[in-house]
Amino acid sequence: MMVALSGTPGCGKSTVAGILRDRGWTVVWQNDTTGPYELEEDAGRDTVIIDEELWAEEFAPFEGIIEGHLTHLLPADRVVILRCRPDILAGRLRERGYAAEKVAENAEAEALDVILVETLDIHPESRVCEIDTTEMNPEDTAGVIEAFIRGECPNPCTHVEWSAYLGITTWE
Repeated sequence: MMVALSGTPGCGKSTVAGILRDRGWTVVWQNDTTGPYELEEDAGRDTVIIDEELWAEEFAPFEGIIEGHLTHLLPADRVVILRCRPDILAGRLRERGYAAEKVAENAEAEALDVILVETLDIHPESRVCEIDTTEMNPEDTAGVIEAFIRGECPNPCTHVEWSAYLGITTWE
């Protein structure tokens, strides 16, 4: 079974994936798989643009967890989306040194449920688990993911709601 661990940057994917790896799960990082699909560097947004469709089409599924903010686009058996309240997310991204424009872009994407909407266009809701990491420690988050993988979480898609954060013009 391949599990996609996705979410907006800053929601805790890498930290939780490291914990899952330490617990014995096979974990692959998205960025280790996208090199051949890089189209260009977008210096203004401090990111690399990849051919997402070709990457997803050619991706060879494996037994384990694939971590990254685009992994929900893959043909995964289950998808975990980590979520974080947009104002807290913005603080995490500022601490990483993200430019103000990139902080706003990601916080707004989180408030608009961009990754959830994309996920539900591809995967049935019954195979999707949302986890609000705003106040949850990474070890507990990893435990919820393990339970979801084992099929122990009824009605896992919780529909986290951040729309109250829309319209914020500054994430300072």
